[in-house]
Amino acid sequence: MTEFEKIYAEYFPDVYKYVLSLCHHEAMAEDITQETFLKAIKNIHRFKGDCKLRVWLCHIAKNTYFTSYKKSKRTEQLPEEIAMESFESKLIHKEKAFEIHRAVHRLEGPYKEVFNLRLFGELSFAQIGELFGKSESWARVTFHRAKLKVKEDLK
Repeated sequence: MTEFEKIYAEYFPDVYKYVLSLCHHEAMAEDITQETFLKAIKNIHRFKGDCKLRVWLCHIAKNTYFTSYKKSKRTEQLPEEIAMESFESKLIHKEKAFEIHRAVHRLEGPYKEVFNLRLFGELSFAQIGELFGKSESWARVTFHRAKLKVKEDLK
């Protein structure tokens, strides 16, 4: 078994679960995870060893997912009748969502990323702490503070 095969066997389940938590679609998670490992092979010379290999792979996976998501949004078209039926409800939802995203965007430091990973990435506090090289408690406190800042901003 080659070194890459060992890495693939060890880290594939974790990277797959992380991507699945982002996209909630098994086939897409499988594709993105495969693409992640292909990118990792091509760019292994860029891995400096200043973080765990799992963290580096998850970072590649996150970027790959968001790139894929942006591409799908550009090519995806809703049928006109479906779009017209839900236009008003979507408009109201979008306005509220935009205000929340604006408040999150204004967060500084790790607050923004921790908030996004917890709510949109649906990661556990332990996973978030691991990604930052911090404790689970640090992730909980940081998320709580971020949530308070967003609530205050929305008032």
